[in-house]
Amino acid sequence: MSEPIVVNGSVRVPAAAITVHASRASGPGGQNVNKVATKVDLRVDLALVEGLSSPARDRLLRLAARRLDAEGRLLVTSQATRTQSLNVEDARDKVRALIAAALVRPKTRRPTRPTAVARERRIEGKERRSVVKRTRSRPGTWD
Repeated sequence: MSEPIVVNGSVRVPAAAITVHASRASGPGGQNVNKVATKVDLRVDLALVEGLSSPARDRLLRLAARRLDAEGRLLVTSQATRTQSLNVEDARDKVRALIAAALVRPKTRRPTRPTAVARERRIEGKERRSVVKRTRSRPGTWD
């Protein structure tokens, strides 16, 4: 059984919510690649994550939508290194980063209005452009 993933002081993934499965990885590894199971599939039952607020849980489900399996568990794979233990740590780091990203509340957009100077500058630019276009036309068609 693995140990819990601690995201911060209040949010953690209990060990009971984590399942680790190892299989043979593709890529480099020499003769070991056909013998040693170094690729790691780490599954996390998101319903068991402790300390998440309801909005954070919704954000997490939205962020992890493409990585969910049929049972609604988060599936994270890692085959970055040639050792199983380092791949397990890499997968745990990925889960930690994903949950940490879900904890960040997005900034609410407050609509702003252009300043008086900016409006003036915009109108002046339009007038300048208008003069340029007017001078390109045939003489005698201007006012």
